Amino acid sequence: MLRSLHVSNYILIDSLDVEFPGGLVIITGQTGAGKSILVGALGLLLGGRADSSLIGPRGENCVLEAEFDVSGDETVRAAVEAEDLDWNGGLLTIRRTFSRSGRSRSFFCDEPVGLQTLSALAPHLIDIHSQHRNLLLSDRDFQMEALDLYAGAVPSRKAVGELWKELSGLKASLEEAEEKLRRLSGERDYNEARFERLDRANLRDGELEELEEELKKLSNVGQIKDAFSGVEALASPEEGLSPSAALKEAGKLLSRMSGFVPEAGKLSERLESARLEIEDVFEEVSSLSEGIDASPERLAWVEERLSLLYDLMKRHSCSDIATLIKERDALAEALYDTDSIEFAIADLRKAIAAKQGEYDRAAEGLSKLRKDAAPRFSEAVAGSLDFLQLEKAVFKVSVTDAPAGPSGKDRITFLFSSTGKDPEDLRKCASGGEMSRIMLSLKAMMARFGSLPTIVFDEIDSGVSGSVADRMGEMICTLGDSMQVFAITHLPQVAAKGRAHFIVEKTSTDDGAVSTVRRIDGEERTLEIARMLSGSTVTPAAIANAKSLLNI
Repeated sequence: MLRSLHVSNYILIDSLDVEFPGGLVIITGQTGAGKSILVGALGLLLGGRADSSLIGPRGENCVLEAEFDVSGDETVRAAVEAEDLDWNGGLLTIRRTFSRSGRSRSFFCDEPVGLQTLSALAPHLIDIHSQHRNLLLSDRDFQMEALDLYAGAVPSRKAVGELWKELSGLKASLEEAEEKLRRLSGERDYNEARFERLDRANLRDGELEELEEELKKLSNVGQIKDAFSGVEALASPEEGLSPSAALKEAGKLLSRMSGFVPEAGKLSERLESARLEIEDVFEEVSSLSEGIDASPERLAWVEERLSLLYDLMKRHSCSDIATLIKERDALAEALYDTDSIEFAIADLRKAIAAKQGEYDRAAEGLSKLRKDAAPRFSEAVAGSLDFLQLEKAVFKVSVTDAPAGPSGKDRITFLFSSTGKDPEDLRKCASGGEMSRIMLSLKAMMARFGSLPTIVFDEIDSGVSGSVADRMGEMICTLGDSMQVFAITHLPQVAAKGRAHFIVEKTSTDDGAVSTVRRIDGEERTLEIARMLSGSTVTPAAIANAKSLLNI
């Protein structure tokens, strides 16, 4: 239930703090006093769009805040936790602020939230029903919701919806897989040829650099051989001592002198070390010279291999062999995907067939619930309409086949006739007053068979009067026995039914008009009912009639 409402600088309301009780709450006031402003404030709190024109003249900001007590309502709790918000024991506070600059901020239990979140929670907190909302009767989804609540079919409809979602997901996956297969199949021959060419090349990372280095050697093999031969000739000259023998002999001479000149021994050791290093260098030169392959066949093979690698790199727009190998592996995977996708498509078709069977069975069960409940539902609504003095009215619910969807395979149509003749589509034949009475009957029905939040009836009784208004007041009052109901009304017969009565008044100030809301009781309430009966001039007869309505 709505426990309290705070409004600051909103249109004609300067500042308002009001607490509301449970049960039936009546709100009255003269035309233009600002009753609709309260409904507008609640609509904004629950996700409605706002603009700077709603900000009053007494500041740059507007603040709206409402506190709800929904402790014990597991449906609301599930909705709150689905939005990942704090349950706070069921005491929920919603606050919105607006500035003239156009900035808007929203809070749920002091935690910033978006309008989408508030809009998702709104249906679980307040159902605002104004006169134009009677058009909701023409909505097929609303008609289905009403019948399903009565039939106890809401869980079945949710189950059907989940199956439809799963089935649609499988079909989307199948469509995506088939499209991918068509694309890959069209490219298969081309990709296969590219892969085979790369696969035959036996690519190896680093091979290109090795071959380029070998090509340099093979292309300059003559110069390399001559250089190595020259070095080898120096190592073993035809005349005189070799460098190694000369160093060895010099070392011996220095060693003999070490007894006289100690430094000569160290020099001898250094010469020996140099001699060994030079011998090692000459041995490696000989080894390199022997390893040089001067074969023209090898040169031709290296040139041919490099040409192949360069060509493959150019064809595939690759800068090195490593990238070329990745391209080869990607082509292999694409070719493999074609086969795996075919298997996946076969599995998806089996899964769709199984899920379709589940959906069909669930939809048929849901349809049976609806068709079984439709006659009883029609009779119950017709009984309510009879109570509201539509004695000749005929109300029926038609359940016909419809294309499969998230709500099953049924089309729900409300049929109505106020004269007792053959009923037709409600949207084509019901007047405004009849729509009000039908909607009230449905709301009362839905409140009994489902968990409805606080209901706000904003002049739902428009278009009716007299004893019909009195009957509507009784029905609204009955709703107030089990839930919180706000009735904004111009009819004294309805206003007299409430347990709590609030009046909206507009007064003139130096800064303009200001609307206020306050609770009235006792004689003041009697006078307000009398005013509603007689107009601006309250007569003794109107007061007596008001007391009669209030059972005073």
